[in-house]
Amino acid sequence: MSAPDSCCLSCSIMCVCVPPGDCVKQTVQSHGVKGLYRGLSSLLYGSIPKSAVRFGVFEFLSNRAKDESGRLDSTRGLLCGLGAGVMEAVLVVCPMETVKVKFIHDQTSANPKYKGFFHGVREIIRAQGLRGTYQGLTATVLKQGSNQAIRFFVMTSLKNWYKGDNPNKAINPLVTGVFGAIAGAASVFGNTPLDVIKTRMQGLEAHKYKSTLDCAVKILRYEGLAAFYKGTVPRLGRVCLDVAIVFIIYEEVVKVLNTVWKTD
Repeated sequence: MSAPDSCCLSCSIMCVCVPPGDCVKQTVQSHGVKGLYRGLSSLLYGSIPKSAVRFGVFEFLSNRAKDESGRLDSTRGLLCGLGAGVMEAVLVVCPMETVKVKFIHDQTSANPKYKGFFHGVREIIRAQGLRGTYQGLTATVLKQGSNQAIRFFVMTSLKNWYKGDNPNKAINPLVTGVFGAIAGAASVFGNTPLDVIKTRMQGLEAHKYKSTLDCAVKILRYEGLAAFYKGTVPRLGRVCLDVAIVFIIYEEVVKVLNTVWKTD
């Protein structure tokens, strides 16, 4: 379900605007094509369990939240998405994102100390304990919770609009992809500030911040409001494509499973 989620999306970022394209060019010149895939291993290891938890929890909650006709309204879709986002944040995203951010920052330093993903995990735990993999937990829960709440709210709303009075109406995968891209765009504009804070809290310079609130205050004080929206455009291109593909695969997998056993 999450193979597309785990693919390196450098190409989609490069196609969005010129500055990311220049970044890709400089990265290749400095580190070779391999440099475009720094941190990919941690993304691969984390994306499958992340998607499994997200959609597993959403299915569990939404199946209990549907009305007698099998319809899930937008508000309940939002709440189910929120629950799914919080669970994936605690169980998968926070530890994996912390390792990924630290690993990428380490590889861009003058003297990298992590030889690989698993070596990096061992070194982080050895130096900081398990708490070292849960830096920025509050920011991650807020980010993932709001992220999935927005995405599933938008997705549920669009699906209900498309189906009208027939909850069993089939949706073409291309339509699902368009709805997914819209949901992804909404989540980018809705929670990019939280993503910026989360990344700062999980980076190698996380020690500068006492808490999530302290991080937000310092960013606002020293860098201004615009700093909370750094990377919005390239992230928009990546997330829209990412969410569109993931929702298409999710919906198609559910259809296949429904032919084997009833999941509604």
